[in-house]
Amino acid sequence: MTKFRCEVCAVRFEVPQAALDKYPGWRPKYCRDHSPHRGVAKKKVRGRTPAAAGGSNREEMLTRAQVLEKYEAGPRAGVFTDGSSIPNPGPGGWGMVWVEDGEIRAEAHGHEADTTNNRMELTALIAGYRALPIDARTTVYTDSRLCVDTVTKWAPSWERAGWKRKGAPLKNLDLIKELMRLVRAHPGCTLQWIAAHSGYRWNEYADSLATAWLRDEI
Repeated sequence: MTKFRCEVCAVRFEVPQAALDKYPGWRPKYCRDHSPHRGVAKKKVRGRTPAAAGGSNREEMLTRAQVLEKYEAGPRAGVFTDGSSIPNPGPGGWGMVWVEDGEIRAEAHGHEADTTNNRMELTALIAGYRALPIDARTTVYTDSRLCVDTVTKWAPSWERAGWKRKGAPLKNLDLIKELMRLVRAHPGCTLQWIAAHSGYRWNEYADSLATAWLRDEI
């Protein structure tokens, strides 16, 4: 079995190789206890479960056009971000799209040859905030609970302590500092977690941008 590290609790967990082979490109981010899809059958999207809305709960490697054709559910406004590395650490990508009333205002994506899931998630959020004017009033979405908790819970206390914490040294501090600066520069925007691969059109679109480096067609 291949081992992964949960992005929420940092616990290592195993996934059978047969499951990884079945879904090429899928990179598990969460342990069973912190999976955003735990109990997903009870959640509804426009009166349907995410699966009924077209959600797959896994990486599909769809192009942007395929995402728009397949998915309709979810918020119609906001900035949607995503990032990952395959394997972790390893090569990875990030993507962000800003939409208002279902219309794209801006989008961007990028790729790094040697990175981590967390760095790509943070990079996507930074790009999302940079795309917004200072007076914007919208929601910025990420499927990384770690990023949300970093911004809303942990980073302010690290900052008060001189960007230090007890125990292990802080990772990705360059990106965390920049993200915190941008969050504070956009007081009208709210950072919010959104479930990955649950059939939400613009979250799937951001995922498509984040994995664009793996395909010939964006």
